[in-house]
Amino acid sequence: MSETTETTTETATHGVKLSDVAAAKIRSLLEQEGRDDLRLRVAVQPGGCSGLIYQLYFDERVLDGDALRDYDGVEVVVDRMSVPYLDGATIDFADTIEKQGFTIDNPNAGSSCACGGSFG
Repeated sequence: MSETTETTTETATHGVKLSDVAAAKIRSLLEQEGRDDLRLRVAVQPGGCSGLIYQLYFDERVLDGDALRDYDGVEVVVDRMSVPYLDGATIDFADTIEKQGFTIDNPNAGSSCACGGSFG
């Protein structure tokens, strides 16, 4: 069912790394959903205390200018504007008592701080 079409524009790649643990978690989430047409999209927006707000979500689309990288069957997509901000960043998955979820270790972010941890 895979059809190959020759295009003059080559899909760009990006410098985001995906840990084996995170890739396995994404694969299991996609299996639970019964979807093999989704990929993990990573994007950044200005804001937050480190200067960047991260977005991670599943997306069925690949848009013009997206950078794509395959990690053993898990595709990670980054939009053109986010690529320079995410170069060298690592996506991991933490499963501990303290926290569970995807983490992003990004050497390009300014300082890291505990946002949202306000006690009233």
